[in-house]
Amino acid sequence: MSNRRDAVHEILRQSEGFRSAQDVYAEMRAQGAKIGLTTVYRALQALADSGHVDMLRTDDGESVYRACASGDHHHHLVCRCCGRTVEVAGPAVERWAEAVGSEHGFTGITHTVEVFGTCASCSAAVKPAEASSRA
Repeated sequence: MSNRRDAVHEILRQSEGFRSAQDVYAEMRAQGAKIGLTTVYRALQALADSGHVDMLRTDDGESVYRACASGDHHHHLVCRCCGRTVEVAGPAVERWAEAVGSEHGFTGITHTVEVFGTCASCSAAVKPAEASSRA
């Protein structure tokens, strides 16, 4: 990896959740790095292509990135409220993708799956607020 790619990767390794390219860029600039936003985007794309980082698109279409916790192919459950993300295996999804591709004569099937919802903590926080507003 290049020095700049390593620096971008390090920012993501130190982060708890997914970060946008603009977030990574702003943090690097605040730390004194002389790097352009285009370079950050290129580094993030290269890291995603190589499997070093996960990339997903939020509900509003923004790409966000996180250092991979797992080296294996996986999918994500993402909380719409707090952004908490859980890596999950999806063997049924893998079989389905292969079967659908094969059925239509496709080979070399790849896919990305993100499932969005509300985590248990955010759901629990909403229920008391709903109850008090009904009283």
